[in-house]
Amino acid sequence: MPKDTFYNLSDEKKRKIFDAAVQEFSARRFGEASINQIIKAAGIPRGSFYQYFEDKEDLYLYMFAEIGAEKQAVIGQVEALNPEADFFEAYQHNMKILLEWSKKKPEYNQLGLLMEMDDSEFINKLRGVTNQYFARMSELIERDKRRGLIKPETNSEVVVDMIYSINMHYIKEYYRTGSVEDMLRKINEVMKTIKDGIIIR
Repeated sequence: MPKDTFYNLSDEKKRKIFDAAVQEFSARRFGEASINQIIKAAGIPRGSFYQYFEDKEDLYLYMFAEIGAEKQAVIGQVEALNPEADFFEAYQHNMKILLEWSKKKPEYNQLGLLMEMDDSEFINKLRGVTNQYFARMSELIERDKRRGLIKPETNSEVVVDMIYSINMHYIKEYYRTGSVEDMLRKINEVMKTIKDGIIIR
């Protein structure tokens, strides 16, 4: 994570460095991204970069954490609206809000896609952090099993893997077309199909 010297910078300068990192890491996979391009876009000397961060990994972790906090704030607002919503309602509503958010931040979506295509050791380790989101989804399914809404024999991890894999396919398509409406329609159809197979009627 950043050194103390970075946190002593003005908010404007910190934002400029963050934006430069997002610009570079959303255009190239981690191993191909250039510190030279980042410092050029941020308007800082190379020596200053190493006063703020240990290396490229350090900067990426900072950027990743900042985007994650922003995303969690969006999800937190949604979940607070109806904490009793079942898994399917919560997921579909979350996706709607997140898609609308990502439309305003298309570079975040591209970052995610590049991470999916990156098999470097650093990115593979970082993916472990995103597993917390999958664990949260599994917890919601387990909660609904206890509430008698989902069949007790349902394997929550398999359901989450299915949803994630199918939705990643649609997210790649969404990045090309930019249609939130089409993406939501397809996600809703996927969720309806899975729901019909595991809910208790």
